[in-house]
Amino acid sequence: MIKFGILGCGRIGQVHAETLMRLENARLVAVSDAVPAAAQALAEKTAATVQTTDGIIANPDIDAIVIGTPTDTHFDIIHAAAKAGKAIFCEKPVDMSAARIRDCIDIVTAHNTPFMTAFNRRFDPNFAHLQGRIAAGDIGAVEIVTILSRDPNPPPISYITSSGGIFRDMMIHDFDMARFLLGEEPVTVFAVGAALVDPAIGAAGDVDTAAVILTTATGKICQISNSRRATYGYDQRVEVHGSKGMLRAENQREHTIEIATESGFCSAPTQNFFLERYGAAYRSELSQFVTALTAGTAPSPSISDGLRAQLLADAAQESLTTGRPVTL
Repeated sequence: MIKFGILGCGRIGQVHAETLMRLENARLVAVSDAVPAAAQALAEKTAATVQTTDGIIANPDIDAIVIGTPTDTHFDIIHAAAKAGKAIFCEKPVDMSAARIRDCIDIVTAHNTPFMTAFNRRFDPNFAHLQGRIAAGDIGAVEIVTILSRDPNPPPISYITSSGGIFRDMMIHDFDMARFLLGEEPVTVFAVGAALVDPAIGAAGDVDTAAVILTTATGKICQISNSRRATYGYDQRVEVHGSKGMLRAENQREHTIEIATESGFCSAPTQNFFLERYGAAYRSELSQFVTALTAGTAPSPSISDGLRAQLLADAAQESLTTGRPVTL
């Protein structure tokens, strides 16, 4: 039985708590949050105790922690938890600074700490199946990957100013997915972007509409499209073209009913947002983390995967600023 503490009782902390309650070989022992009411509410729902972050890390009865706190707290928590012998499940990004992530890698390596970076989309049943078909050679050698990710609405400007920008906050999932599907590391990054959805996002120093081209050493290409607005719902699609064919994962809809009338064909809207669309992925990633801990194997994606995605995000930001491709 793996005993867990959850740090951060907001939206994502609640999602992970629900998963832990369903797993036979895991138990949620304690929760903490900077907002006492949030911690108390989750504790009452899960029969966990409310403790401080330091208390959870120091508690010898807790084997692993889930880090769902703001990104700027991750660095100190990772260092303290590694030294305390806790396994770590950390929401992305590990940190906004690649140098600080390398520092975290050093401490995690020094203490042989099991660590998973929570790139949940790898665990989406559709995307995981697609990657499995690639690995099986069903479409031959991968030639070009296309990833589309568009949110229904932009977040508040207060979030934009602290998010690290669209590449580090939103597209970082797609950078990891690109690596997952390409099977090779991208070596060049070219980015374009604009504030077309909300001028206030541009005034805050970010873009809300962006596209990136990644290329690998052998010439494989990945094209990524992001937007903070999609009037038709949460848009999450992937297409992989290879030497023998093509694989495609379409949007998930609220239901599969389609009506046909004299006006044409009409189907259901897409699922509204990430909690609905990636519910199965969130459950699967934490379940596989527990499985890895139980079996004594290394969790994946690792902290190094978190670093590589961050380096791609940094390169995309540099490319957007300079207007030139960036070589990694």
